[in-house]
Amino acid sequence: MNELAIQVKGLTKRFGNFTAVDNISFEVRRGEIFGFLGPNGAGKTTTIRILLGLLQPTAGEARVLGYDVLREAKAACQHVGYMSQLFTLYMDLSAEENVRFYGQAYGLTKKCVQERKAQVLAMAGLTGRERELTSHLSGGWRQRLALGCAIVHEPELLFLDEPTAGVDPVSRREFWQLIYEMSAQGKTIFVTTHYMDEAERCQRLAIISGGRLVAMGSPDELRTKEMRGHVLEITCARPEVALRLLNRERGRLAIEEVALYGAQIHVVAPDQAIQSDVVALLAQEGIEVQTVNWIIPSLEDVFIASIKEERVLI
Repeated sequence: MNELAIQVKGLTKRFGNFTAVDNISFEVRRGEIFGFLGPNGAGKTTTIRILLGLLQPTAGEARVLGYDVLREAKAACQHVGYMSQLFTLYMDLSAEENVRFYGQAYGLTKKCVQERKAQVLAMAGLTGRERELTSHLSGGWRQRLALGCAIVHEPELLFLDEPTAGVDPVSRREFWQLIYEMSAQGKTIFVTTHYMDEAERCQRLAIISGGRLVAMGSPDELRTKEMRGHVLEITCARPEVALRLLNRERGRLAIEEVALYGAQIHVVAPDQAIQSDVVALLAQEGIEVQTVNWIIPSLEDVFIASIKEERVLI
């Protein structure tokens, strides 16, 4: 029990006739980076808000750091940090004023706020720019400042809700380095995302679609155990034309999914016997096939297959 940071059982949240979270159950171990992967509107943010005690669930139960979120949310919040995708900073305050405000909001003493302010600004790379207005900072700087404000009280568990949305690739990479450093210090990280490269960085993942959990495990486990069908990777001339052709003939060839991955095409099918038919079809249309191989599915393959099957079930 003490090794679990989050326990969720049968959690459901309805808004009128709409079910945003549908009977989900999962656990997050202390000290791990746990990813919540899903498309927009899948129920990720709603789940986080329930775990923070900001929303009452319709059914089910959840515990955060051993606290019941229905009855002990206030006590749990003293040990939890939260960073939303909107970077909830005050634009008309300076960087140090934002840190001071959040430190006081979390109940830290003035002396503690002063000590933590220097540490947070150093982590965010803003030493020497403490008095600069937040509105003048770039997206990457604001992102790191928002993270610093979320951990100013040194929480055990950190919720990050799509924290890299809208920032450049370099800032995303630097942000994830900070996540790794916090994880190495023993903090538990719960991060929602729809970026496949970020999902790969998590130790375990839960894929959510339409409010339901459709797959769970480490990235490697998801690729090897959860993939429905085999993946044929094709390198060919005029891949856009080949993609349209294969989509048109999906039913006849028993293709479950076909998508463009850079300059290559991934075809998902239940039977590897389709390879010769696919190559013959492309050749018939004058499309030169350079390479064709059955490959281990990417996490994106698994994700697309999982959410597609969920939508079919609905």
